[in-house]
Amino acid sequence: MSIRDPDFRRWWADYDVHRHSYGAHRFHHPVVGELTLNYEALAHNADPEQLLGLHTAEPGSRSEQALHLLASYAATPSTV
Repeated sequence: MSIRDPDFRRWWADYDVHRHSYGAHRFHHPVVGELTLNYEALAHNADPEQLLGLHTAEPGSRSEQALHLLASYAATPSTV
């Protein structure tokens, strides 16, 4: 498309695929099933290549309930 359409060529050149600092990810966990988590990547001003990634679930969502269930598994002592 870049060859035939000058507008597309300009739009594509302006599009930086590495700047997606927020959005949503879908996961499949073997125990709790499907999760949809919002993410945000935060860069440090002193070192922009260092990122802190945060994943959160919408309050009241099935994904939030699934994360609570996983946290309860982690908090339960192993009997093995």
